[in-house]
Amino acid sequence: MDKNNYTLLTDFYEFTMANGFFNKGYRDKIAYFDMFFRKIPDDGGFAIMAGVEQLIDYLKNLSFSDNDIEYLRSKGIFSEEYLDYLKNFKFCCDVWAIPEGTPIFPHEPIVVVRGPVVQAQFIETMILLTINHQSLIATKTNRIVRAAQGRPVMEFGSRRAQGYNAAILGARAAYIGGCAGTACALADRDYGVPALGTMAHSWVQLFDSEYEAFKAYASAYPDGCTLLVDTYNVLKSGIPNAIRVFDEVLKPLGKRPKGVRIDSGDITYRSKRCRKMLDEAGYPDCSIVASNSLDEYIIRDMIIQGAKIDSFGVGERLVTSKSEPVFGGVYKLSAIEDENGEILPKIKISENVEKITTPGFKQVYRLYSRESSSAIADIITLHGEKIDDTAPYEIFDPEHTWKRKTITDFYARPLLKQIFKNGELVYDQPSLEVLREYCRMEVDGLWDEVKRFENPHKYYVDLSRSLWEMKYGLLEKYQ
Repeated sequence: MDKNNYTLLTDFYEFTMANGFFNKGYRDKIAYFDMFFRKIPDDGGFAIMAGVEQLIDYLKNLSFSDNDIEYLRSKGIFSEEYLDYLKNFKFCCDVWAIPEGTPIFPHEPIVVVRGPVVQAQFIETMILLTINHQSLIATKTNRIVRAAQGRPVMEFGSRRAQGYNAAILGARAAYIGGCAGTACALADRDYGVPALGTMAHSWVQLFDSEYEAFKAYASAYPDGCTLLVDTYNVLKSGIPNAIRVFDEVLKPLGKRPKGVRIDSGDITYRSKRCRKMLDEAGYPDCSIVASNSLDEYIIRDMIIQGAKIDSFGVGERLVTSKSEPVFGGVYKLSAIEDENGEILPKIKISENVEKITTPGFKQVYRLYSRESSSAIADIITLHGEKIDDTAPYEIFDPEHTWKRKTITDFYARPLLKQIFKNGELVYDQPSLEVLREYCRMEVDGLWDEVKRFENPHKYYVDLSRSLWEMKYGLLEKYQ
């Protein structure tokens, strides 16, 4: 088994279609595909783009091993000419993507692929798998981080993730979305996501008494002592024993405790009592950490109710996006090129309006207010179009065209960046720290109404007039 070769991680029909294209003389037919999504998880106001680094790694390493070729040959349906093409495969597509950490919205292309259809077709599965998963986790994380109102959130979900890669890459996506760190050591080693953690209940249970357990831990880690205080009884034994150890072990060393963690019960009530006890004992700087099946709604309510929590550890509901565990990205053909290189738009029509695609080779512009730097709207344009931000610009709802607005005093920024040109990487991937800060700044630039958890304002995603005319011209043609 080729453990690090994901070339065959694709739906089988991608290969059967590519084989058919190849044998019908479409080997070099240039096609354009868009990845986009139709619905924001949790009925939120926006999603967060993530996964581009792993998409780059996949596309850079596309190759078919002898084992891959023999497997495909064993199916008895692929031509030898096609198998020989795969054996000598060289990726030669152009790829554009919206950078990681960017707020994204339904129906706008977030990845665009241009290249021979036999190549652009079979990479569909991995593009969707990679971007869907990390964007889902980054989006959920950002909701949780915003609910915490500046208090650090740690990702604690490795043991509940759906598989090894989901744990590791989920931690990476969570960091982009705003988490302060992760419990996953491998995510720290491989991606630089800060690994954080203290103790489990088993540490406390192993010793003859809770006091002895706390004393041993404080002696071992005097510079970073955080004690788990709810193994037996938080208020009757956990906090009193913690204070005793702080007094007897840390204070003589000139050290201060880092914190205590509560992992069960009515954490809001207990945190208030804990805070009072710690303050009275002379440890107002000892932080209180909360964990235990938290999400954005529980965290928000705890803060509203006056919980004395300084940071949160969030596990299963973050790393699995438990409330809505599917990011519905799709990958659709949007255009082909004829023999003269002219781009011919393609559209998919459905009685379900949400499933009608937007044709053509496209770009996405984000319009920002010059006064506040807040995002006003996204405009999907044809690829060669430019938005003149020195003059007023009219936007309109693509479905309800009477809804119009003229934008003034704005600047326009193209979002899709070229990642590959003729199969060669032409993009400098930012560091994870840069992506995390970029995400924070971009989310800060959204209107508060868009960031509501319930009934958020619908952010404008409109089409340029040229693209709108193309789309509705094709709709009329095929009706």
